[in-house]
Amino acid sequence: MIVRSTDFGWELIHQQAHGLLAVKIATHWSAEKRTDRWVETLVALTEHDDGQEPWEGRNHLTVAGAPKDFLIDEYSVAQAKRMVEIALEKSRWNALMVSMHATYLYSVLEDQNTELAEFLEEQRQNQKKWIRQMELSVKEAKYAYAFLQWCDSLSLILCQDDLPQKERRLEISPGPDGIIYYVFQRTDQTLGVDPWPFDSSDFTVQIEAHQLHQLGFKDDQELYKCIQEAPIKEKEWRFRKE
Repeated sequence: MIVRSTDFGWELIHQQAHGLLAVKIATHWSAEKRTDRWVETLVALTEHDDGQEPWEGRNHLTVAGAPKDFLIDEYSVAQAKRMVEIALEKSRWNALMVSMHATYLYSVLEDQNTELAEFLEEQRQNQKKWIRQMELSVKEAKYAYAFLQWCDSLSLILCQDDLPQKERRLEISPGPDGIIYYVFQRTDQTLGVDPWPFDSSDFTVQIEAHQLHQLGFKDDQELYKCIQEAPIKEKEWRFRKE
């Protein structure tokens, strides 16, 4: 979950909704820069954060009983494994993208946990195998994953409300073409991306955010019930080319 503290309590966005927002952004990406396996790449982008822990016990709560933001958990090997397994049931390409995402996220923590290190080594071997089986080049795989990561980064910036004030620019991440892209918000609230990477010159994306008017919860069941009954705000961003 992506959780922000607000004056009314918490704003909560599900990881799956964040993935959907990333796909909405991706559909406007310049056609001439898209991967050959376009649809499968979009599917991987939609599901790159799936495999979350079940709603039981206190899986989704901090020690203090607050909704747990995804940044609090450094890693979950079980979730990462489920994520790749779910992806592989669709296609090797889908699994390749998700597996590359897992290694990107967790490699910095590899020395801290034996189970995690074993999982990452398994994924590196899987990636080599799938690339060989599908007769891909490493360059082709890296290009597609860099696109997934770029869309993921921009979606997170929006979900976490990280847009700078006063039209200051924020780096998104290097795009698949190696170009560094920046996002900024104009005084009229429209968003710009520099350089502009989209086919559309003006488009809008949305996401659903749950507004929780309760600070603490005794267990996941209480949190889940609160989420289902909470007001939902549809957050919207308009991207416009200058």
